[in-house]
Amino acid sequence: MPGWKGMIVAVEREVERGFDWLRLRLKRRRGRRAPVEILSYRGHGTRDRLFLKGRVLETVDLAPATANDSWRRNLRNMSRRFLSSEIPHALMRGSLKTSHSLLEVEATADTEGFFDLRFELSEPLKGDTGWYPVEIELLAPRWGKDQEPVRAAGSVLVPEGARFGVISDLDDTVVQSSATDLLKMARLTLLGNAHTRLPFEGVAGFYQALQNGWSRGYDGGRGEFNPIFYVSSSPWNLYDLLEDFLDVHGVPAGPLFLKDWGRRTIRDHERHKLGIIRTLLATYPGLPFVLIGDSGEKDPEIYRQIVLEHPGRIRAIYIRDVTTKERDAAVHAIAAELRTLGVEMLLTVRTAEAAEHAARTGLIAPDAAPAPGV
Repeated sequence: MPGWKGMIVAVEREVERGFDWLRLRLKRRRGRRAPVEILSYRGHGTRDRLFLKGRVLETVDLAPATANDSWRRNLRNMSRRFLSSEIPHALMRGSLKTSHSLLEVEATADTEGFFDLRFELSEPLKGDTGWYPVEIELLAPRWGKDQEPVRAAGSVLVPEGARFGVISDLDDTVVQSSATDLLKMARLTLLGNAHTRLPFEGVAGFYQALQNGWSRGYDGGRGEFNPIFYVSSSPWNLYDLLEDFLDVHGVPAGPLFLKDWGRRTIRDHERHKLGIIRTLLATYPGLPFVLIGDSGEKDPEIYRQIVLEHPGRIRAIYIRDVTTKERDAAVHAIAAELRTLGVEMLLTVRTAEAAEHAARTGLIAPDAAPAPGV
């Protein structure tokens, strides 16, 4: 980033932090405060190490979304997400109950209210693969002896025994976002909700098939549970909307890795996505991965870099074609290079074409591929 731009971003960040600190001090002094809530983001981990991220805020008080909500209601909810008041430097406690013990860890939130809980287990988890519950509690600050405890339920995905993992983009890969058209993207984001935003056709079925792998019981095979991780440059303020979107439209649940826009920098999208993918590959060193993205941003280039850095770890790459022929030519050139390295990158408009390839290569069961027209 050029020096002057970096200085502007740094000054903007410090001014925002100063106002947040002053606002919180004034509220405490006057005895005025809104209810506090903990937002827990789905975590991930292994049998001996688990990670869970969250945020502590004054209660946002969003109205429940429905398919019939007006654009005004959706815009009001969206503004509340972005005008949220975080609780900086809050002291948090996470509790994980295992078959043999209760493990508690503490963490301090940063200036934006984000906290990271890390569990290091002396004895590995013994249960089946899947989601493990975590209880989160706010220890400080407290606004009086009569304050009710502030708690939240979290969950951590432990995908032991998986045959492969999936790392997927969201915008213009799962969610129809028009990321290459800023005005249209803004309209969809600001005026829509989890019910009115639409997935690409066939995505739910394809992702379910990838999670199930060689089907649950197909041809006598043992059922699989392959984890799906979602990486996006959308801000954490949209977490609840994206989580609800996956649930409403039948797309498999998985940890979401979003961005803190308070720390934005030029070219940060690429660094963010590369960093998350590298971390996931390091967390699960024995697990190969399928990468899914779109041609609209830098997914092909990012995935190429991952293949070069981690030979033998990437099973396949699926890129949704949302751009012009000129951009397609650049993506095809990357695909040709990766083919020489033993990794197939498929550029396609249709989800079914990606599913057909996944079935041919043994990633999913033959009868799990969506209909050809999808």
